[in-house]
Amino acid sequence: MGDHEEVSSLRSVVVIEESETDRNEVFFDTKNDTTFFRDEFVFLIRNGEYPGYDIRMINGIETPVSKPDKVLSNNLC
Repeated sequence: MGDHEEVSSLRSVVVIEESETDRNEVFFDTKNDTTFFRDEFVFLIRNGEYPGYDIRMINGIETPVSKPDKVLSNNLC
């Protein structure tokens, strides 16, 4: 399995709600049937529970992002 496939297989989260400024705020894990808010997802990523994701500081707010790869279809959206 190549690096792209390993990262892609770790991604199971989709965005289900955005703020008025288009910030991803509510997420759904399709594998675990779990919904969580941005701050909860940040906490889980920090604890290593979602290795396919990183945290970026965007306009002073910690924001979950997909780890980069060459496949656009598996980005958070």
